[in-house]
Amino acid sequence: MLSYTARRLAESLLVLLAVSFASYILIGLMPGDPVDLMFADDPEITTEDIARLKALYGLDRPLLERYGHWLGNAVTGEFGYSRLYQQPVGDILIPRLLASLQLLGTSTVLGLMLAIPLGVLAAARANSATDYGINLFCFAGISVPPFWLALMLIAYIAVPVAWIPAGGSAEPGSGLLETLRHMLLPVLALTLAEIGGFTRFMRGAMLQTLGQDYMRTARAKGASARRQLFGHALRNALLPLVTVIALSFGTLFSGTLITEAIFSWPGMGVMIYEAIMGNDYNLALIGLMIATAFTLLANIAADIAYAALDPRITARGGDDGP
Repeated sequence: MLSYTARRLAESLLVLLAVSFASYILIGLMPGDPVDLMFADDPEITTEDIARLKALYGLDRPLLERYGHWLGNAVTGEFGYSRLYQQPVGDILIPRLLASLQLLGTSTVLGLMLAIPLGVLAAARANSATDYGINLFCFAGISVPPFWLALMLIAYIAVPVAWIPAGGSAEPGSGLLETLRHMLLPVLALTLAEIGGFTRFMRGAMLQTLGQDYMRTARAKGASARRQLFGHALRNALLPLVTVIALSFGTLFSGTLITEAIFSWPGMGVMIYEAIMGNDYNLALIGLMIATAFTLLANIAADIAYAALDPRITARGGDDGP
């Protein structure tokens, strides 16, 4: 398993390198550059001044040469300076990353805590009124646009209840209660958006698992319904859900843009969008690299979780059975 993990990390580094190259080239091909945008509305700037600044920042060099220079600095931990925020990229990135992870981690954990029992209950009572009610709730959650859901939460929770803020984040050092107060609505919006899909996948995996031969054997041996569901079926049914979580992690990471924008949450989604639109090369590239790295790490963690959930799965991708 250790050698497999090391191999996967090496493959992830190659993917990260390819994504950095593609992102740098695409951003570099956008009309204008940081110097042009910086002085677009300055009538006193001369052509010589612009040429001097471009030479200073290396913007007069070929695109591939600029990428090589950027990559060499990034490997050493030098991410450059943000043009939009007038600060080093690392000083901007770390607080934004932690803020996004707060929302993503909390909403994902809450979503799974609700989705797994709901999916098991729906599968155990398939085609009953309970199953239809859970499916209706799931389809409503999947179908509702995230921006509309966020606005409804503000209108019907934040406005009537003055204690719950409609946006913004807690000031540093303000305490756990204040942080939770500001996180309540954005976390609720993300949780409601995630729970429908997770529940549907859990229900489908449980139904498939309950139809397996070993489940019929467990029933024939007189195993209780509780033991059938939680002792035999649940562990195997979690495998497809782990795949879904890993594959959706990148979407969740970038999909917080709408939630962060509506609730004025200072996270990665809004930062990456503003950096791309403002041609802030350094900030946009590092933000995209971090989002890609977290997606790759989520897939590696999913592979490790497969082996933990099913001992038949080996690091070579096969199984130990006949």
